[in-house]
Amino acid sequence: MEREAFEKLVEEAMDALPPKFKKLIQNVAVIVEDGPSDETRRSVGAPTRGEILGLYHGVPYQHRGPYYGNHPPDVIVIYQQPIERICSTDDEVREQVKATVIHEVGHYFGFSDPELREIERESRPRKGPRIPPRER
Repeated sequence: MEREAFEKLVEEAMDALPPKFKKLIQNVAVIVEDGPSDETRRSVGAPTRGEILGLYHGVPYQHRGPYYGNHPPDVIVIYQQPIERICSTDDEVREQVKATVIHEVGHYFGFSDPELREIERESRPRKGPRIPPRER
């Protein structure tokens, strides 16, 4: 998939977030990269064969106090190549992008990987996008 089309899917996924969450998201840059670097893999303790589909860097919303300000933006990175590797069709890519964006936004709000996996398991239809397999 061309980068521009993939970025559009990420934008659509962010736009589709419920308004009550969108209004709380501030000072966050959402970017697309080909894939994680070896340094990123090591820093998050990702297995060599596991795919990292996205990554959140920043101060989770719940840890921001009244004096939080003058900080560089938090960053949500969505990795295009790993998502494309685990998907067979453009529709699967679209659904996986949406699931990955929601997962990383969950980290913005302070949810851990185990908490997000439980939420995703409870809300997922029997067959659907994979949950990113990394642990923090």
